[in-house]
Amino acid sequence: MSSFKTVLNIIRRHRKFLLTTHHNPDADAVSSVLAMAMFLKSKGKQVHVLNEDACPQWLKFLPGIPAFKKAADIKKVDYEAAIVLDCGDLGRVGGVGKFIHKAKPLINIDHHVTNDRFGSVNVVDPKASSSCEMIFDLLKEAKYPLNKNLALLLYAGIMTDTGSFRFENTSAHCHAVAEQLMAFKFSAASMYDRLYVGIPVADMKMFTDVIHGAQLLDGNRVYCVSLPKKAVDRFSKSFDLKEKLFAFLRSVEGIEVVVILTELNPKEVRVNLRSQSNFDVAGLAQQFDGGGHKKAAGCKIYSSLAQAQKTICRAIHQKL
Repeated sequence: MSSFKTVLNIIRRHRKFLLTTHHNPDADAVSSVLAMAMFLKSKGKQVHVLNEDACPQWLKFLPGIPAFKKAADIKKVDYEAAIVLDCGDLGRVGGVGKFIHKAKPLINIDHHVTNDRFGSVNVVDPKASSSCEMIFDLLKEAKYPLNKNLALLLYAGIMTDTGSFRFENTSAHCHAVAEQLMAFKFSAASMYDRLYVGIPVADMKMFTDVIHGAQLLDGNRVYCVSLPKKAVDRFSKSFDLKEKLFAFLRSVEGIEVVVILTELNPKEVRVNLRSQSNFDVAGLAQQFDGGGHKKAAGCKIYSSLAQAQKTICRAIHQKL
């Protein structure tokens, strides 16, 4: 693993930066990018924060959100070094990839065990709970003083990637970082409410219909949910359907694997996987050019929704 000192040396030598993360960004991805942007701007750097997708509606309360731009709305980016955060492989940056030049420094900061070290500088730590935890360590290495906005961002990423400090990636260091962030006197309860609570009644009614349609497979060890695009489009933008499904289905006794298939178009399906046992979903996702963690991973299958479900469930069955 390259040291943070290498990253800080590159930051000192350059003035203009391109920052990005994976498509369909979650709280850790958005927060780590925005925290890095705040750090760079405070050093007098010019920063472009681009993503394949717009920032999810449910994360727009986070500080610094106006900096987060959709790549399709940008024609040209003038930068000297790029930093990709929370992204296991460069292909996951989507349309931002067209702006990244091989001749310029590319810093890869990530915590996914499946990261393929695509950068010219790679800081990859699978033991870290989140990319936000890694940014905290980077700022500590830089002897950079935190502020409340940075603390809010880093806490949001750590909270969500650890499942509110419930998942196996919750370490002693992770708790120590959270303690230092909470010294800025924000409300952890309010943060939880903004990230997890406040479901509109209409969304809850549709959510129960989705739950009713979920399938138990492999002797009740696998829960599988298939989401047609028209069904997903009915939910409000502020409702994080997949995370709500995972939170609910993972609590069912005896479940080892939860699978959510989301139709993007008639020939493309996003597959999100969570493991409740020793089942390695990252290894499974890699079979389909995806990646992630042993307990949480994803990939895409280029087929119809029905065929994608057959394909992924067959692969799970073989591993079980």
